Amino acid sequence: MGTAAILFLSLTPSFVLGREGNRPTDIEATPVRTSGPTLALNNDQIRDLIRQASEHDLVNERRQRDYTYVKQERTSRRNGKGELESVESRTYDVMFLYGEPVERLIARNGQRLSDNEAAKEEEKIQKLMNKRKNELEADRQTRMRTQEKDWLEEREFVLEIAEAFDFRLAGIESMDGQEAYVIDAEPRLGYRPRRKQANILLKFRFRVWIDKAERQWVRFDAHFIDTLSFGWFVVRLHPGSYVSLKQTRINDEVWLPRHVNVKIEARVALLKNFKEDIDVAYSDYKKVRVHTRILP
Repeated sequence: MGTAAILFLSLTPSFVLGREGNRPTDIEATPVRTSGPTLALNNDQIRDLIRQASEHDLVNERRQRDYTYVKQERTSRRNGKGELESVESRTYDVMFLYGEPVERLIARNGQRLSDNEAAKEEEKIQKLMNKRKNELEADRQTRMRTQEKDWLEEREFVLEIAEAFDFRLAGIESMDGQEAYVIDAEPRLGYRPRRKQANILLKFRFRVWIDKAERQWVRFDAHFIDTLSFGWFVVRLHPGSYVSLKQTRINDEVWLPRHVNVKIEARVALLKNFKEDIDVAYSDYKKVRVHTRILP
């Protein structure tokens, strides 16, 4: 899943309530190691660079559907006093079947699933395959168009990043042997989002590393500076929450997530404060042919 999806999904109640990592250093306190002379870019040039990287991110997320991969999640939850309440880890095989993402749980807290649990996971996938294998072509096309429309509505807010922030080039840094622009961003005063989902853009500031050659996100650290609410104050995310994403180049054709760390400071129903540290590692990317009808 691309930068847009991770940023959006990590800030929804289902992610917050459904799931430890090391907290990245605060953006302002992080020195930038420069490699060679720092190239001066004005604000318009930076906006164009951000715009290109945003468009590439949506393309990457589409291409991710051509891959299977392993996702490992580790979640630590603390109460309002900072006391550790629970730690849980889960490992999933992730694939796309009939255009839909499917996660198969394969391990919990470092232990492989029992035969009975594994059978239930297989049954879940089989139900989807049975549902789709005899689907009429017209119905399939309608479903795919609806899925694509919903996907765009959820992700397109990333295209507003270039207009929603004021930028500053902090330097140039070597990332995995490649030079990357390091750019700091603050919400643009008076900006009014055009898309509903883009309202979250005014709630955080960020630092982004963009590969100079390919105009791709390499790393993205977002720190929340304002309270973000969902529903009728059912969940409120407070300043101090953050999202950190690192991506890597796969098969010389696509940039996909390598590591995500999310720190959440929230309150549920204005009553209970809690903190969650969510650490997600992505590995074992394998390209598959996704345009073939999959049969049992």
